[in-house]
Amino acid sequence: MNLKHAADMADRAKRFHGVSKVMKRLAFVIAGTAALTLAACNRDNQDAVQNAELNQPNADQLNELANQAAMDAANAQAAANNALNAANELNAAADNTVNPREADEQNVSGM
Repeated sequence: MNLKHAADMADRAKRFHGVSKVMKRLAFVIAGTAALTLAACNRDNQDAVQNAELNQPNADQLNELANQAAMDAANAQAAANNALNAANELNAAADNTVNPREADEQNVSGM
């Protein structure tokens, strides 16, 4: 092994002496700070959990709301059907009227 150093080469053992310890300490401090920060953010906030549970309707309320919505939809459909039937009756009544031109044609043909 050639351990001789030339005049323009730096001694690597002297150049990096102590740097690795500083980097290890810095990495340890950063990792520890990150762990403490994450641990502080993960607290159980029971008040928020209880408020969220209180604001949620129970199953019976949800079923009642669903039934009411279904009945409202059925009533709206029935009203739309009634309006359509009424419009169809008006159209049918208008079609049963006698056209004056047809009446004139019948009078002429009867002469």
